[in-house]
Amino acid sequence: MIGVGHVARRIPVDPSRIAHRVRRRPGGRGTAMNPAPESPLLSFVVPVYNVAPYLPRCLESLAQVDAANAEVILVDDGSTDDCPAILAEWSRAHPNAVTLRQPNGGLSAARNTGLARARGRYLAFVDSDDYFEPGYYERLAALCEAEALEVAFGNGSYHFEGRREDLPIYTDAVPPGVLRGADLLRLRLRNRSLLHMVWMHLYRRVWLEAQALRFVPGLIHEDVPWTTRVLLLAERVAYHPAPGYHYRQRVRRFAPQDNDRRLATIIDSSVHNARALEALARATADDPELGRLLRWQLVDGGLSIFHKIRQLSRSELRRAQLARLRRDGVFALLWRNATGFAQRRRIARNYLKSLVAAA
Repeated sequence: MIGVGHVARRIPVDPSRIAHRVRRRPGGRGTAMNPAPESPLLSFVVPVYNVAPYLPRCLESLAQVDAANAEVILVDDGSTDDCPAILAEWSRAHPNAVTLRQPNGGLSAARNTGLARARGRYLAFVDSDDYFEPGYYERLAALCEAEALEVAFGNGSYHFEGRREDLPIYTDAVPPGVLRGADLLRLRLRNRSLLHMVWMHLYRRVWLEAQALRFVPGLIHEDVPWTTRVLLLAERVAYHPAPGYHYRQRVRRFAPQDNDRRLATIIDSSVHNARALEALARATADDPELGRLLRWQLVDGGLSIFHKIRQLSRSELRRAQLARLRRDGVFALLWRNATGFAQRRRIARNYLKSLVAAA
């Protein structure tokens, strides 16, 4: 267990693989510890796409934040339902809100649009089908201010819409006080408890900009490399265990062709994430334990590729995906990053089951 006073070895960060640090011009909008005086305390970036049944509850959460201390950036990512009308009405009643509209480009593209527009001291990403409790982000902002944090990590609950009792997301113990991001990453990977979703976190915005971090458009589960990079880069992070964000667990149904397209995107995203995590593991050369934990994460997440292949509706689609992944060296990537016999056995078992499903 990592103690409060523990200081881990500094993780070397390869700028070409993790992030490009950029210098701010003199006379710009501020430095990491000296934001522009006109900046609000909080910026909320809210991507919106075809979530009309859930959007009003999300907007109620945002309305509870003091408008004098917050800006709300609503990014309509080409919605085709009632979301544009809901956003227009809400924005008229809330002068601290702005709605940006763009052709559908996916969650990552919408988040990047909002990130480029944000000017608050601290930045939060909120998914438009979720909601949060009053004071949740203000509590994280106060923690950031008190401890000069780059990132505050919060807690939330899985919201099952009444189908079952909601459950807390994090139940593990994290030492109080300030940690290096790498040490929080190490602890959560040891505990097998890391959740990569970005909406429970609060970021010092100009620090985030200095890392030139952006989401990769077109991917699903794009939070995996993002959160891992953030933790490797951050020198001062802290965790507040009180839940306050509600992560909606929607029941979704797809037509077979739509589901096949969705699964193909998830497979491509999982491959991208596995390669990104391999690069990050290599960048931790002087910290063998953390590198091993990152490789464990890579394989544990990468095994989902096999599950998604087996869920494809037709055997020819399953065969085509298996052939492509063999050709592209994806299975070899998983095998060489396996951290022991147990993971190699899981890779072999899942590969054989996928072969049988493709026959």
